[in-house]
Parts: sequence; structure tokens; C-alpha cells
Amino acid sequence: MSDPRDPRDDPRDLAERVRDAAHVFTGDVAHDYGPLLDLARGARLVLLGEASHGTHEFYRERATITRRLIAECGFDAVAVEADWPDAHRVNCFVRGEHTPTHDSSAVDALAGFERFPQWMWRNAVVVEFVEWLRVHNAGRAADAQAGFYGIDLYSLHSSVDAVLRYLEHVDPEAARRARFRYRCFDHHGEDPQAYGYAASFDLTRSCEDEAVRQLLEFQTLRYKSAPPASDTEAFFSAEQNARLVANAEEYYRTMFRSSTESWNLRDRHMVETIDNLLAFLSGRLGRPAKVVVWAHNSHLGDARATEMGDQGELNVGQLVRERYDDEALLVGFSTFTGTVTAADDWDEPAQRKRVRPAIASSFERVFHETGLPRFLLALRGRGEEDRLLDLLAEPRLERAIGVIYRPETERLSHYFHARLSEQFDAVLHFDETTAVEPLERTARWERGEVPEAFPTGM
Repeated sequence: MSDPRDPRDDPRDLAERVRDAAHVFTGDVAHDYGPLLDLARGARLVLLGEASHGTHEFYRERATITRRLIAECGFDAVAVEADWPDAHRVNCFVRGEHTPTHDSSAVDALAGFERFPQWMWRNAVVVEFVEWLRVHNAGRAADAQAGFYGIDLYSLHSSVDAVLRYLEHVDPEAARRARFRYRCFDHHGEDPQAYGYAASFDLTRSCEDEAVRQLLEFQTLRYKSAPPASDTEAFFSAEQNARLVANAEEYYRTMFRSSTESWNLRDRHMVETIDNLLAFLSGRLGRPAKVVVWAHNSHLGDARATEMGDQGELNVGQLVRERYDDEALLVGFSTFTGTVTAADDWDEPAQRKRVRPAIASSFERVFHETGLPRFLLALRGRGEEDRLLDLLAEPRLERAIGVIYRPETERLSHYFHARLSEQFDAVLHFDETTAVEPLERTARWERGEVPEAFPTGM
């Protein structure tokens, strides 16, 4: 007999079904994340999202889950939504390798994250996780250590510098050729967006050919003798930087022509980096490697189940599902209200801003109506006939806060339609959350946002 109620009409009815299916957190880590680890045991990729780039609970719980995946399930690396050169410095630190910067602490190792938004990786939770990773790796053989890698592509100039440093060490003549090719970017200083604008409108010569030629030459370099095993990661990192330069050059040219095209190029680069990292680690380990990925929900949830996909955008979650199928586990995070570290606009100071309660027609509102403060909702493995999956496959609004939060245009700026049970394999909900703590805490962040008498204004 069919259920005469339609939970789409009343989120409280759907909330009852969610509450019945939820795994409620108690504060006991073994209990709270046992079901998620069970789902992850057969995976090579566990993608851990976030509904904002500035929520303490999202960072804290991702770190907790990742520690267990590394220590108990044999995961080999963390790949994060960060630039490759900055993350490589952290990777050297956690693996106990010598670096020119002689970093002696996690805070020092994270000093490479100088660009906006610094708080994404220079925050208290990441410091604690990096310290844990170094301690975990201490005394272990190189192939038993867990690494820390970046998958983003904004670091055009620092990646150029990294390629040149490596080639100067192993092949000065190849370094001379690379320096000549990369000189094409020098006309616009350190601002890749200025280059992208000029090149996209034919105001300057494109550096595409030079960047691609350098990548191809790098990939075909043949040395008189093979580099020692200790240098294989250095070669891999330098090759990744050369690839990043070629992809970033294309990205900055496309960003002024099409937001969809540039978004797709960026997420394809992220997946290409993940693919290469898995291949490199698998070759070193002699077995299939396993990697945890940290990025925003908008990158890690399957775009085909969202408004983004309807508009022609793809993302990391979609691509890894297409390539790795059930070996990829996609985990989303959500919150109803609280505070968040974010800026009013790009390149502006971080603020501690209030997150307005989620609007009525959203998944976040449904989760709030359960009355549960923190829970895990497993979506994979529930069975094709599960009515809850059908209901969560109906489009609802879902909130996404990046590094900018504009509550005055909340619906337009921060919500999109999604089919949750098709977007993720599991969701973690924290009803009230707090802002992540930046290492550089300004007076404006400390003060927080002026209280608002919402909605009356009185």
C-alpha cells in the first residue's frame, strides 16, 4: 500500500524518515564513524567534502576520518583543494624530508599558503592534522608513509619556479630552454589573471605553445643514468608542476570567455592530478594506492545530480565515479546555521560571519527538522527499493558557501538544486557549526559580525 503522504510537501515528514535512517553521533569516534569506515574499506578514493571553506566542524571531522582511514584502512595520501607547490612543502615536512626552507613545525610548513584565502589551509585544525601526520610517519619506511598533495591549478608562477629549480639541479641545459620558454609569462608580472585577460582577447601573444612544449620535453627527458630511488618523488613533483603550468595557462585564458569551460578545465585538472598521484604511488608501493580527497561539496558531489550538471558543468565527483565506479566514495557535509570564516569579496580580509538558518525548501532544513544535532546518513547500500532514496532523489535546494559569503543575497548566491541521494554516497550533518580559526586572526575576525535582529530588524 502506497504512503498517502508526500514528504516533498512537508519537510517534517521527510525528516522523520531521515531521523529513522540516521546514525546519530555520540562523541565516541569509534561509534560515530564505524559505518563510514565500513563503506570506505573497498574504496581507493574517499572524497570528503565541505559545505563551506570556513567551518571548523567540517575541517575537524575530515581530519578525524582521515586519520582513521590512514591508520586503520591503509590509505596512502591526502589530496587537497590546494596548489601543488604549497602542498609539496607540507608533504616534505610530514615525510621528514629536507627542504630549502628548513621547516621545523607545521606552522612553518604551511607558510607557503600566502594567497587569498589563506585560512583555508592556515588554520588551527590543519596545523594539528599536519603535526599528527608527521608523527604518524616518523620511523616508517618511505613506502609506508602517508603524503600530503595539492590538486588545484592556481600556482602558475610558483610552479614555473619549481620546474626551473628542479631542472637546474639535474640538467642545466634543459633549465636554460625552459627559462626561455617560460619567459613568455613575464610580460604580465606575477598576475596570471592579467595574462589570461590579455591572451583571451588577443591583446598579447598566447604562451600556450611554450607551456605545452616544455611539458612534452619534460616528459621525454632522458638522463644518462636513471635517477636514484630517492629522487623519484622529486621528478614526479617537477613533472606535475610542468603539467600544472600548461593547464593553468589554458585555464586563465578560458576564464574570461566561459565560466563553464574554465570550471570544467579546473576540475579535469584536479582529476588528472589524482589519477597521476594514484599511478605514482601504486608504482612505488607495488599495489593499488588509496587516497583521501578534501575539497568543497561542489567539486566532490556528482555534478550530474545537480543544477550545475544541467548547465553543462562537470566536476571531480562525476569524473571519479565514471573512472573508478564503486571504488570511489563521495561524502558530503552540511550545516543548518552557525558561524563561518569568509570574506565579503575576493581578496578581502577574513571575517567571522553568521550563517543564516537554512531556507525552508532545502535539504539542510529537512536535516534540522530531525532534531538531531549531529548524524551520518549513509545512502550507498540502502537497496534500490528504499523509499528514502527516492525521496532524496527529488530536487531540493542545497547550500554552498565558498570563501565569500553574502547573506544579503542568500538564495541567489548560495543555493542550487540537487538530488542528494544521487549526488553523494553518504552525508554528514552538523546542525550548528562554528567558524574555523585562522592562524592570522585579525581584530575584525575576533570581533565577529554585528548581531542582527533577524528577521524583524528590531
